Amino acid sequence: MSKSSEEKSENVFDSAVSKEERYAKGKELRKTIPRSCHEEWKPDKERKDPVEILIGTSVGRVESLIPIRYSRMMQSPFSFYRGAAAIMASDLAQTKDTGIYLQLCGDCHLMNFGGFATPERKLVFDINDFDETFPGPWEWDVKRLAASFAIAGRWKKFSDKMCKEFAWNVADSYKRHLFDYSKLSALQIWYADIDLAELIEKGDDEEIKSFQQKRIKKAAEYTAHEKEFAKMTYQEGPRARIKDDPPLIYHPGGKEGEQILKDAEIVHKRYIESLSDDKKVLLNRYTLHDIAIKVVGVGSVGTLCGISLLMSATAEPIFLQFKEARKSVLENNVKVKGKYSHQGERIVMGQKIMQSASDMFLGWTNDDKNRFFYIRQLRDAKVKPVLEIMKSDNMNDYAKACGWALARAHARTGDPSLLSGYLGQNDEFADAIAKFSILYADQNEADYDKMLQAIKEGRLPVSEEL
Repeated sequence: MSKSSEEKSENVFDSAVSKEERYAKGKELRKTIPRSCHEEWKPDKERKDPVEILIGTSVGRVESLIPIRYSRMMQSPFSFYRGAAAIMASDLAQTKDTGIYLQLCGDCHLMNFGGFATPERKLVFDINDFDETFPGPWEWDVKRLAASFAIAGRWKKFSDKMCKEFAWNVADSYKRHLFDYSKLSALQIWYADIDLAELIEKGDDEEIKSFQQKRIKKAAEYTAHEKEFAKMTYQEGPRARIKDDPPLIYHPGGKEGEQILKDAEIVHKRYIESLSDDKKVLLNRYTLHDIAIKVVGVGSVGTLCGISLLMSATAEPIFLQFKEARKSVLENNVKVKGKYSHQGERIVMGQKIMQSASDMFLGWTNDDKNRFFYIRQLRDAKVKPVLEIMKSDNMNDYAKACGWALARAHARTGDPSLLSGYLGQNDEFADAIAKFSILYADQNEADYDKMLQAIKEGRLPVSEEL
């Protein structure tokens, strides 16, 4: 189990201690927390009902959108897993960990990685979702990521042997790259990124490589705001308006809609205040023209999310995405207190700490109803993984890439020498994580079946999306 928050103070990076000493300290941890213990998963007798956890996480969401959330989760055990971060956080709190805390992604599954453009217009590969980011045991991110490959592999009808290999490659890549980062200075780690084009070039599958290279070329040439403007808007008098596409994009009607637009002006001004002065100068050249609710993802469905359209005096558009920031699912499952009372600030700062480069418009805000939000560009040359076309070799390559990206993020927020000392150079940790991932894939399927039963019983509402 996790150590107390007082004991965790010793995990703070101490530059006065050599890399060799920190590596040795990590190695010493193996005596009390063997690497093999990470293979263990057996539900506790007092394990919380997964359906009750889901119901709890729906409290406070937009009631009319909750059925869409469960409809998306019931599509497969993998889609269920994507929306069940709270269930796994509760489970991981019952597992052993080394007591080494750092900034976690919190919802570290394979669909939350991908390519995107940095402010300098370079395409990089990295983690791209931080709604649940919070300090916690580093093992939790590794376990959730590796298990996601086992679960997605089963969804794609790969054998358990192959699914275990995917999970193994996540942990092995994480271990190998953490060792590489442990040799670098803190500044070198901070400068490090993963070039998306170079990453794709390393693949052996020429067909997939060609497909991905075309996607990169398209992403690099993509002028998102202008193309989205032509596709998503229409003119209404002097103002441009976002087209409705219910139930996924819509303007609330009546007094509710009028109030949301009034609130949006206040929220937008507060968002501008969270930005650096140079970004304020830029965005102050734009005015808010319209705002619409937009249903996104799986785990985020039902939270208040949407898009806003900004226009300059010369009719140049910018689309921003706002997402409601709720308390991290990790917060009640770890023994440390969060630094930020503003949930939007928590997400933004966690993202800036972990990512090699973050969206230039990333900021936070809140309304007068004690709801928190964070804001970023709607799309910016994003390259998402296409699981449907991946063969086993592609899945293994992608597992290695995700493990690498997670190692880079953890090397920024924690002590790579300490972690590398614990992980060592052999396969013991990767073997353990691979075994855990298969066991947890079984657990996830059992929980998925419980959700389906709850839907049949009418405990969870569902609806068909148009």
